[in-house]
Amino acid sequence: MSLERDSVAGRLAELRVEIHAAAKKAKRNPGSVKLVAVTKTVPALTIEEAIAAGQRRFGENRVQEAESKYPLLLKTHHPGLELHLIGPLQSNKVDEAVALFDVIETVDRPKIARALAEAMARQGKRPRLFVQVNTGEEAQKAGIAPQDTDRFVAQCRDEFGLSIDGLMCIPPFDDEPSPHFALLAKIGKRLGLKELSMGMSGDFAKAVLFGATYVRVGTAIFGPRTSA
Repeated sequence: MSLERDSVAGRLAELRVEIHAAAKKAKRNPGSVKLVAVTKTVPALTIEEAIAAGQRRFGENRVQEAESKYPLLLKTHHPGLELHLIGPLQSNKVDEAVALFDVIETVDRPKIARALAEAMARQGKRPRLFVQVNTGEEAQKAGIAPQDTDRFVAQCRDEFGLSIDGLMCIPPFDDEPSPHFALLAKIGKRLGLKELSMGMSGDFAKAVLFGATYVRVGTAIFGPRTSA
């Protein structure tokens, strides 16, 4: 059965081919690159289309929006889904984030690390955690500075008892992303962290070349966002 290229299923199929090709070009196992479909502003019915096409990992930018869509999808219809928080985490949403998400990619300051440790202890649930690194050192963007990452990861482990699985970054919009991907990979290798979440709709192929194990793609699957 052929797939329409302008359908969610068709775009997912095309994207998987591109990820496979990028991994092969980097002499990597294509299975080592996992696709997180970003569903910011995407309605539940459209998410169902992606699920029907075999997609199982999804990412949301805001806890509140995820709470409006995913509990029913996860608990009632598709309990095998994996949900990632890929946007900034506010301290007053930590309990909700721990309860809902399987992976929290935006651990970026001691206050959040401490709150996560406390919430995880209360709930007996331990989502996987990534530290967000502000590779461009942009004042308006969340993330720990590259030069502070080693110290922060050690603090998460030693002071808060958190297990850190990987690193995440969002390069500056107007920059060539490759140096940022290379920097994140270098820090991850130094810290012994195998997971790297980097690369979005416009640059995921480059991210794969630099070792991304998760790529976060939204518009290339679901089309342009209709609202903020």
